[in-house]
Amino acid sequence: MTEKAVNITELIAAAASDKKARDILILDMQEITLVSDSFLICSANSTTQVKAIADNIEEKLKESGIDYLHREGYREGRWVLMDYGTCVAHVFVEEERVFYNLEHLWADAPTKSYQG
Repeated sequence: MTEKAVNITELIAAAASDKKARDILILDMQEITLVSDSFLICSANSTTQVKAIADNIEEKLKESGIDYLHREGYREGRWVLMDYGTCVAHVFVEEERVFYNLEHLWADAPTKSYQG
């Protein structure tokens, strides 16, 4: 990943970790898709926590002068997708993460766990 992509991904991971996101996983998508350099996937215990994680990601990246390009799912709070160009963050309630199983869908992508 480019240095910029790594920095954005690390900022997103740290912001998610600040709000106690679980099982933070970073997928290197550079060789898999043109959509983004990386995906970040994490879990929350409730829709309230999903929104808190998404809010913190947005706030911390804005502090660094970075705005998302697109956001989906915030109102329902079960799966919030935040597209930052080089990184797409997926914040799930656990049941949705298990159901959609993005880790399996993108199993060819190299992955690493974030240990904030």
